[in-house]
Amino acid sequence: MTFKKMTVVLLACVALSACGGVDPNSPLGQRKAIFKQMLKTSEDLGGMLRGRIPFDGAQFAEGATRLDALSHQPWQHFPSVREDDHTSAKDDVWQKQAQFQQLARNLEAATGELVIAGRVQPYKAANLMPAVQKVEDACSACHKQFRDH
Repeated sequence: MTFKKMTVVLLACVALSACGGVDPNSPLGQRKAIFKQMLKTSEDLGGMLRGRIPFDGAQFAEGATRLDALSHQPWQHFPSVREDDHTSAKDDVWQKQAQFQQLARNLEAATGELVIAGRVQPYKAANLMPAVQKVEDACSACHKQFRDH
């Protein structure tokens, strides 16, 4: 292949890769990144309690603290007016802001309670499950109302 043809192919690949992606610096890109981190962290915590991952109390406590910090971050990346890009958020996020913000505060409160539960020693999975369930319920409540699956 000649240099000219290779350059054209390379430029086409670069141009195509730029299409359809989410700008990581956009509000959508920022909140998606945070939500992915939250999901990974909460899956690890739930996995420890459900036996999919070996339980480690110290790691659980660290994960609870990380999840609590993350739970306060995505809300700032919801602009006051809906973006035109492809978001999983329903229009209700912008039309029912007070309710959306209340569910966000509920999640923050639940993750705060999880941090407290994660500090109680000796670590026992049975003592941590109600706090994890409360976090999962808070996530689910918001998704049911405000996320377009």
